[in-house]
Amino acid sequence: MATKESRPRVVVGLSGGVDSAVTAYLLKQQGYDVVAIFMKNWEDDDDSEYCSSNVDFVDAASVADVIGIPIEHVNFAAEYKDRVFAEFLREYQAGRTPNPDVLCNAEIKFKAFLDHAMRLGAEKIATGHYARVRERDGRFELLKGLDESKDQSYFLHRLNQAQLAKTLFPVGELRKTEVRRIAEEIGLPNAKKKDSTGICFIGERPFREFLNRYIQKEPGPIKDERGRVIGKHQGLSFYTLGQRQGLGIGGVKEKGAQRGGGEHAPWFVARKDIENNTLWVVQGHDHPWLLSSALEADDVSWTSGEAPAPGSYAAKTRYRQADAPCTLEDADDGFALEFGDPQWAVTPGQSAVLYDGEVCLGGGVIAGATAA
Repeated sequence: MATKESRPRVVVGLSGGVDSAVTAYLLKQQGYDVVAIFMKNWEDDDDSEYCSSNVDFVDAASVADVIGIPIEHVNFAAEYKDRVFAEFLREYQAGRTPNPDVLCNAEIKFKAFLDHAMRLGAEKIATGHYARVRERDGRFELLKGLDESKDQSYFLHRLNQAQLAKTLFPVGELRKTEVRRIAEEIGLPNAKKKDSTGICFIGERPFREFLNRYIQKEPGPIKDERGRVIGKHQGLSFYTLGQRQGLGIGGVKEKGAQRGGGEHAPWFVARKDIENNTLWVVQGHDHPWLLSSALEADDVSWTSGEAPAPGSYAAKTRYRQADAPCTLEDADDGFALEFGDPQWAVTPGQSAVLYDGEVCLGGGVIAGATAA
């Protein structure tokens, strides 16, 4: 039997959730020398009702105890504030809607955490993400998780060859139901724990209330497509394209005032005019202002290290959507995508992620879109 010294060491990011717990268990079963790390990435008000960091660490420590692996509590809050949160605020202040989970993976979980794990003598790191890594001809590919409904490759698309070469995603080979079953079977204390939702550092707290602390309010008019002022916004940073809730406006009674819906059809944010501090809204989910036939993206990152050839692919412009067939075109310092079917609420600041079948090729940050 292999001694502990001869077994390859894997450092697992143990979050307190069931996915990373089962990840650690599976790797130990496979014969690895498993060490767990709990990452603390946020310190401001972490004792509030919304921040579950302390509870999560207790859960992670309980899991480590059941599996029989050591756990270390590591504080990455300073790196997180510098590399992720500062960029998050910059983007919101510029009127865009960033995806901090994408940045957190690239800068913290697969950079600061990876560096720390290597100092501990790790050969690999592992997380509970639903994705897979495949080696082909000396190159590493990022693949979708086998459970399509849980696939998280969208959030991992900025990983590079060096990071993919060092990463394991054991639950990416399983369905979520199977992960829950394993957790219950081996008696993990968090087997029935609810999946976390929301942005990593905001947790379940009201989003606008959180942003209020960091971004100054600059109220302005809300206008409909005819240019009529129908309400007042709290500051463009607090709204995102396609948003329906929290607009504070009722229906417009005048007949013929809207396209794509009846008199009481819901309102959606369609445009943000930064220069004039105006929020434009329309009625009806499928209003033309909400549909785009093409987009441009910059701040590009390709998993292979080089851009794929122009041609036919599929893309996601937001996490919770089906892959949309598209054509990749060359673009200056970025890329352009054209879609056969118009895409809904393509949002600057969000990620456009490109796929070739099950292979995630990488992507970029949406800079702008062309109306359908």
